[in-house]
Amino acid sequence: MREEETHYDVAVVGGGLAGTCAAIAAARLGRRVALVHNRPVLGGNSSSEIRVWVCGATAHGVHRWARETGIMGELYTENQYRNPEGNPYYWDQVVLDAVLAEPLIDLYLNTDVRDVDASGPEDTREVHSCTGWVMGSERRVTFHARQFLDCTGDGLLGHLAGARYRMGREARSEHGEPWAPDEADEALLGSTILFYTKDAGHPVKFVPPAYARDLTATPLLRNRVVRTGDNGCDYWWIEWGGELDTVHDNERIRDELQAVVMGIWDHIKNSGEFPDAANLTLEWVGSLPGKREYRRFVGDHVLTQQDVLQQRQFEDRVAFGGWSVDLHPVQGMYADEPGARQRYANGVFHIPLRSLYSANVTNLLFAGRNISATHIAFGATRVMATCATLGEAAGTAAALCVDEGLTPRELATTRPELVRRTLLRQDASVIGLCDDDPADLARTARISASSHLDRLAAEPTADTPGTPYPLTRDLALLLPVDPALHTVDLLVHGGQNGQSRELTVELWGTGLPENGVPVDHLTTTTVTAAPGGPRWVTARLDHHPQAPENVVLIIRACPGAALVRLPERTDGVLALRRRAEGDAAVDHDIPEEEGQLVLEWQARGLRRHSFAFRASPATRAFAPEQAVGGHQRPYGGPRLWSSHAQPEQWLRLDWDHGLHLAEVRLVFDDDVDEYLNNLHRHRTPYEVMPELVRDYRLQHQDADGAWHTLLTVTGNRRRHRVHRFAEAVRTRALRLVVDATHGSPRAHVIAFKAYGA
Repeated sequence: MREEETHYDVAVVGGGLAGTCAAIAAARLGRRVALVHNRPVLGGNSSSEIRVWVCGATAHGVHRWARETGIMGELYTENQYRNPEGNPYYWDQVVLDAVLAEPLIDLYLNTDVRDVDASGPEDTREVHSCTGWVMGSERRVTFHARQFLDCTGDGLLGHLAGARYRMGREARSEHGEPWAPDEADEALLGSTILFYTKDAGHPVKFVPPAYARDLTATPLLRNRVVRTGDNGCDYWWIEWGGELDTVHDNERIRDELQAVVMGIWDHIKNSGEFPDAANLTLEWVGSLPGKREYRRFVGDHVLTQQDVLQQRQFEDRVAFGGWSVDLHPVQGMYADEPGARQRYANGVFHIPLRSLYSANVTNLLFAGRNISATHIAFGATRVMATCATLGEAAGTAAALCVDEGLTPRELATTRPELVRRTLLRQDASVIGLCDDDPADLARTARISASSHLDRLAAEPTADTPGTPYPLTRDLALLLPVDPALHTVDLLVHGGQNGQSRELTVELWGTGLPENGVPVDHLTTTTVTAAPGGPRWVTARLDHHPQAPENVVLIIRACPGAALVRLPERTDGVLALRRRAEGDAAVDHDIPEEEGQLVLEWQARGLRRHSFAFRASPATRAFAPEQAVGGHQRPYGGPRLWSSHAQPEQWLRLDWDHGLHLAEVRLVFDDDVDEYLNNLHRHRTPYEVMPELVRDYRLQHQDADGAWHTLLTVTGNRRRHRVHRFAEAVRTRALRLVVDATHGSPRAHVIAFKAYGA
């Protein structure tokens, strides 16, 4: 056996998506990082060992403009390009390559941390080191670091360090959560094992093992849906262990889950109820339970159900989520009640930095499903893309703590602007924060552009005349308003019975800038649609908000009338329809509670389509100044520069005096409304988002007014590009020239940043 001592700035224990993103974030900020993981592959529950789809704030396309950016966004889009078929082994390589690309990360796979050296009184403990056993190598490695991150999911590192934590459900009286039980208990969400099937092309028999569960002796067939076409996470409900200890009873839970998987497959193959299963065979069955819940650490803020569903906007917010409060019965698959109870907020919710560090261990941060949250709030924060964004935030905070010589608490309470500016600089997943970084010289420049989109419209052409979309239900358009919305023209079929129809048109506010649902009624008008058509009709609205915002224009149902649907994406605009009976909102096997606006108003089925319309007056929503010192996500508007056309559209920064530039950062539009998934429960046809800039040049102007090309990029498929110059560039003007996109007819730039030497 070999004993080793290592020293790092930051030690990240746990190599799921939270730990992976934490390590990458800290390394990119110049810190030496140990990433320690007890499995042979990275990715945690998303890895090829377990194969859970990476879900996040989009909530399977429920929320608008909600896909994660930052490091998780890079993983999503890189996987989309490399792995359009959703191969779980290729996903492993995407995650591994992202880590190996960072020279300041030392990766320790198959290394199980079992010991922690920590000292100090209960309220102010400090971690000095942790020690892991490298399986198969007979190496015992001790990791010394200044900051430690527990991204283990189960919270073992923090537990061994003496960090306070909770398990089970809090009583309703503790935080006033409506879904909390009257009395606290130790109930948990259970674990799951998944399986994949394939068509062998010829009949395949299945002889069940002796341990296969007889489903007829369980409530499964009565309360759960078994289908031959399901695979992988379609069987998320194969869940058990919530009444046990999901760590200490892990082997017992695994045995029961595998027995049920074999029982389900025996039922499909041998019951005679599935004649289409004759040629099916098992391709893969998991051997490692995917855990949902165990320890939850206590931080300076405990996230609650109210924080999630009321979308509280914390001053120290560092990430967002959008998954429902998604809780499962403690009996799991053997419960008589449905497999899940879900409640969505009207839009994304926010997570503060104070929920990502220990209240009593001074140099311990955490990210993933073990953050400081109640059992109820954890039901929304536990999904992996959200955990990944928390990892990036925690890794960023750890690096800043090392740089500044601060504890995480001191960083959160005395330097919140440093965290905010750093996260925005690296294009992390935060919403509603405006970039006020004084180091960004673009904020002091005059910005101009070759052109900008100044008209909101979607109009038919001879090539795309559009198709009627019946007004048998309420339809809507989500529109940006900057500075006003006087009128909206709609192209309407008035029906064929010779009678005019009166359409009721309403304008609604979205409540919060991050939302895309009708919350606040603003005005109502009526328009007359003559028979036949289609013909343009005008709705007069005269809306003048005090600040840029999104609104929802609702056209109420009118049998016999129809709008015109066009197969095109309109910048900053979404078409919506009111849910009708029989429409699946998310998962048709889960009963849905009434009154959830994001489920009532659906974008799915209409994304990248629009109803024909024309809005007045001219809009400033896509003006060049949107790309400087603003928001880097849709927030009360699209928050990007969009040109009239392409190619050779440019965005320009001018300063009154010469300066030396050392770095330029560009953020392009990769359409965060497009729902992506690593294993492709949902498939998008795009390997690269069409809106993304493909080819561009960065130029500077010399003292004589001549332009010189600093760099040329072709074939770009990244949203966030960082260009550092070997030698500082002396200039008074900088120009980004967009030569081509991946398919969009317009150039989109979200942020154009410049930093001095």
